[in-house]
Amino acid sequence: MAYDEGLAERIRDRLGADPDITEKRMFGGIAFLHGGNMAVGVTGDDLMVRVGPDATDEALTRPGTRIFDMTGRPMRGWVVVEGSAVTEDEELDAWVERGRAFAAGLPPK
Repeated sequence: MAYDEGLAERIRDRLGADPDITEKRMFGGIAFLHGGNMAVGVTGDDLMVRVGPDATDEALTRPGTRIFDMTGRPMRGWVVVEGSAVTEDEELDAWVERGRAFAAGLPPK
């Protein structure tokens, strides 16, 4: 499955030159990891964000979100944000920072 290269580039712009960020192809798309822990990613036209189990319910109240479920088993702590919900820079900024901050709080791998 191809992924939205433009969205991936916008994420790269936001994560900047952070030396703790790496990229890895995953889920038919691309993932951005902080210290080896996935923070955000792009699959198809959508943004995947790791928000943590305690923040899942709140994140799902935001427009264009759904639970991350690629195998028929919903993954608590992860949400998918429709690409149409992050066309504005401010929205993308908030989601990318949210994912980065959660992953940064985990022990490095």
